[in-house]
Order: sequence, then C-alpha cells, then structure tokens
Amino acid sequence: MAAAEAAVGSSSSLKTDTVPVPESAGTAAATAATSSATAAAAAVAAAVRTGSEARVSKPALATKLLSLSGVFAVHKPKGPTSAELLNRLKEKLLAEAGMPSPEWTKRKKQTLKIGHGGTLDSAARGVLVVGIGKGTKMLTNMLSGSKRYIAIGELGKATDTLDSTGKVTEEKPYDKITQEDIEGILQKFTGNIMQVPPLYSALKKDGQRLSTLMKRGEAVEAKPARPVTVYSLSLQKFQPPFFTLDVECGGGFYIRSLVSDIGKELSSCANVLELTRTKQGPFTLEEHALPEDKWTIDDIAQSLEHCSSLLPGELALKKSKPEESNEQMLSCTVSKGRIIKIFIKQL
Repeated sequence: MAAAEAAVGSSSSLKTDTVPVPESAGTAAATAATSSATAAAAAVAAAVRTGSEARVSKPALATKLLSLSGVFAVHKPKGPTSAELLNRLKEKLLAEAGMPSPEWTKRKKQTLKIGHGGTLDSAARGVLVVGIGKGTKMLTNMLSGSKRYIAIGELGKATDTLDSTGKVTEEKPYDKITQEDIEGILQKFTGNIMQVPPLYSALKKDGQRLSTLMKRGEAVEAKPARPVTVYSLSLQKFQPPFFTLDVECGGGFYIRSLVSDIGKELSSCANVLELTRTKQGPFTLEEHALPEDKWTIDDIAQSLEHCSSLLPGELALKKSKPEESNEQMLSCTVSKGRIIKIFIKQL
C-alpha cells in the first residue's frame, strides 16, 4: 500500500567473528575509514590479494558499509512487515561487516542510517525502496511519487481489513457481474478522485495507528475522504469471482479501498486477494529489486551505482526531513576492545 503501516523499535547486540588480516590490508582499511568508499573497496581487494576472500577484514567491510549512500530497491516477500524486512536487511549487513566488534576500534561515533520510502502491507509483495546513508533524505520523494500495482480482487466477500487477511464481514452475490460491467466503471476511479482510507492503516489518531487501535478492539471512526490520483487503471483478467487490475497511482492511495469501492459500485462487495507492487518511482520489481540472497555489502554497492542514474541529481542535495519514511537509525558507539552501547530509535 502507499502509506506507511508499520514501525519497529528494538535493541540487539550481534556476536561477531574476527579473522586475522595481513598488516598491509589492515593499514589500507584504517586509511579508508577516514577517506572514501573507493579506498574502502581497495582495502577489501588488497586483503583478498594477500590471501583468500575469507581473510577480508571486518573493519574494511564495516568501513565500506558505512560509506554506502543512496537509494536502491529490495524485493519484499509476503509475510513480514516493511519495518521487519528493514530490520532483517540491517542485521544481515551488520553481521557481514562484524559491527559492532572489538576489532572495529575507531573511537569516534559511527552511524548507519537506513530507511524505506513507502510501506507495503505484510500480505503484499514487491518493490520496497530503501535509502542508506544520505539516501534516507530522498525517501520523502518516494512517498509522493507514482507506484504501480497488480491487484487480484475477490468479488462477493468484504472483510474488516479489506483484504484476505481479515475477518469476513459481508457476503453478496456476484454471479451477474460481467467483464463489461467492471470495465465500464473503472473510469470513475481514474484521475483525481476522493478516497476514504481503510480503518486498518498507518494513519493515526491521538498519536496511535488506526490499525493498532482496531486490533485492540477500540472504536475507530473512518477518516474523511481525501484527494488521491490514479494515473491509469485497467482490467487484466476476469474469472469470477476473481478480477485482476493493473493500477498506477500517486502517494497516499490505498489499493484495498479501491477494490472495496469497485465491489460496492457493482452492487456487491470485494476484497484484495493478492497484491504486488511492480514499480515505485523509477524502480521496477523485475530490474531493480534485490532478492534476499543479494543483500550483501557488495551487491548493494553495485545496485546503488546502477540506480544512481535513475534519480535526478538534485534529489541527492535535498535536505528536507522525511515525514513518514519509517527511517531508522542504528548508532554504534565503540571503544577499543569493547562495545559501549548499541541502540535503535525511530526518527
């Protein structure tokens, strides 16, 4: 979905393994810590040349990780929330780099910033745009940019969450609905329209998410309709009771509300059975989204370089703070030989 719906705050300490590094590689890594990403990569390469890849120093990897900056995309599977997936990504990168570790002896405070720019529900899959380093400052643009989805709706059933994860609240006949009926109403949901957000959403009441209040059984009033934009909407397949939509929309748009509203317009009801985000801004699922087996420091560095050409250069210079990007900061304060502190906070 288009708006953020999950946030996780937690703390953890990662046990790390250290490996011996030739003096020349260690020196290169230390130099890289105060220079640039290019020097860090050179330190890693130097360590590989002196032995094997397994002998690459954790400090060199940590330096390279901290030098990463920009925006890339990952492939979110069904199941985890976007925030949970972000934590999983962060943990994999930290574990690979051995951070925090007694071997990583820089005295000054080191910070890894990572966030996402537009949540997908736990039941949805597809493109999730991620910012790392200074790239987190670009995430606001991802929230307001266009997104594309393939949604499979189910006629005849309404749920409290407006998708298949919820409790069925209503059932209505759908046997007389034709493909022409659906195609004939889609124009009503195209362009600049008004939409009522679902009750199960990240929108807040008194500082708490509506979805959280709903799960507690508390009474929640629907938010008023708000303006949203649908750039294109087409019916790809109709096999009753299922229908498949291709939707391109702007920020703040809920596919669940669209499918529910289509069901009502057809004098029936409907919920989202499957949802895939195929595109967010310039990032596509097929070309840019990294699967989990590619969540490595090197693969992300390559992806950042590949994706840098997708965004206008001026975005990298924007200093605006993300308002709804679920940006998370991991601060590791390390002294020689011991870990002082590690914490995660929600910005």
